[in-house]
Amino acid sequence: MPRSLPLLKRNITLQEALGDDDDVLQELSYPEKRLDFFYYLFQHRKEIEAVVSFHLGVPKDTCKVAEEFREWVHGSFNACIPVYIDDPVKSCPKKVFIRFPLPYKVGELRHPGNAEEKLRCEVATYIWIQSNCPAVPIPCLRGFGFSGGQSFTAPENAPILTRISWFFRRGASWLLGRSVPSRYIGRQSPHNLEVGYLIVDCVEKGKMLSESWETLRHDQDRRANLFRDLSRIILSLDRFTFPRIGSLTIDDHGVLSLTNRPLTCTVQQLENLGIPTDIPRDLTYSTVDAYLSDILAYHDNRIRYMPNSMHNTLDGQEQLSALTIMRALLRHFTNRDLRHGPFVLTLTDIHQSNIFVDSNWHITAMIDLEWACARPIEMQHPPYWLTSCSLDGLDGKHLEAYSSVHSEFLEAFETEERSLGKGDIPSTRLMRKGWELGSYWYLSALDSPKGLYNLYLTHIRRRFAKPEDSNTEFDRSVSAYWSTGVAEFIASKVRDKELYSSQLRQRFAPSAFPEQHEPEMAD
Repeated sequence: MPRSLPLLKRNITLQEALGDDDDVLQELSYPEKRLDFFYYLFQHRKEIEAVVSFHLGVPKDTCKVAEEFREWVHGSFNACIPVYIDDPVKSCPKKVFIRFPLPYKVGELRHPGNAEEKLRCEVATYIWIQSNCPAVPIPCLRGFGFSGGQSFTAPENAPILTRISWFFRRGASWLLGRSVPSRYIGRQSPHNLEVGYLIVDCVEKGKMLSESWETLRHDQDRRANLFRDLSRIILSLDRFTFPRIGSLTIDDHGVLSLTNRPLTCTVQQLENLGIPTDIPRDLTYSTVDAYLSDILAYHDNRIRYMPNSMHNTLDGQEQLSALTIMRALLRHFTNRDLRHGPFVLTLTDIHQSNIFVDSNWHITAMIDLEWACARPIEMQHPPYWLTSCSLDGLDGKHLEAYSSVHSEFLEAFETEERSLGKGDIPSTRLMRKGWELGSYWYLSALDSPKGLYNLYLTHIRRRFAKPEDSNTEFDRSVSAYWSTGVAEFIASKVRDKELYSSQLRQRFAPSAFPEQHEPEMAD
């Protein structure tokens, strides 16, 4: 039986690790880091209960962190801890979740402040949607706090004098022509957890779409309900346009602004791996091509800085050739007339576990808004997972199936768009044009560092050349234009891969295996 080591959700053998395109050495460190972080939270259960009572305005002894550790949720980027409230006097939820960004998944070690950046962007998105798109079903945000102790509470849960003071402060800001703080009341919390958090209601109505997706996704009526509701949510957000590409954020005074870089999960995933994105936190964009050029640049950096980015010389030439061609095709797959917008708030991380539905698949809630940002409307398209196939697996019969469901989604979207009488640039028309032109694949590839090369081969290159026209000599010639000194660079990356493989073998050596592993935490 081959030896295996634990990752967060599975075990992996040496042979699997050697063939994996991810940085497995990095991923092998996550279980211990998870244990350390959860142990820290476990040690501070009383402080967590005090923080929740502070934000809900109830006595401390009425709040209780879930005792069953299996109730604690380890998501992709957050730890979510249930807190139960038993207060017979005040009308408040019986259960809330307090969520903490996972520092070891968002690049906090290499880029201090990333966790707080993520938190500030998420709470700003919650507040903005609550104020501008109340029809979008999201959990109630009860409060949030930052690592320095500054916190904000929903006004209905704050003391009356604090509410009055905040009301006059907002009014004074408006009269003086200053930026008006949000409705959430700023307070210095007496309980500093030293990590940022947000508190939201538990979604009580509906279940995660992922729980019934595979068994019911072929049900025409349920799928129609899902597509209609999702279309309405997207169109509700599309009613508002933004002057720049970026993410909403909130400052220590409670003021919302579009002054943060467009924070997608890819940005912090790359930074977590030690791959520079070269996009400062305060950088926003006024044009589409500037934004997409910077995305292509961090694809270049992934090749440069990831230790196992190239398997061999041929693989390196193929990848660099693809990136060179992708950069050359940028203007072909984008509309120059839309280079200055519109830019719309886009939920870039929509998947089945972020959507709650009832038994008929009407959407009851959308959760996890951390990666929402104002992006070019051209980058808006139906989810890739509508047929349960991976994005880079959509080819042949899988592509035929997806094309049919994609068309079905756009029909539902168009019906809802017409009923709303939406603006001068119909989103349905843009999405159809993007599908026909191939922009869907080009822009999806930019959002997928791991999948870019396969998407390029399957859906982009074939639009311009026959497969037999693109061969080893073609890739060798084109890759030379990626940068100067390409041959030397590829040779150095092949050496990096050999060193990485050697380090993996050492990690899996018998001496690295204790007699017993500590049990993994339940997800």
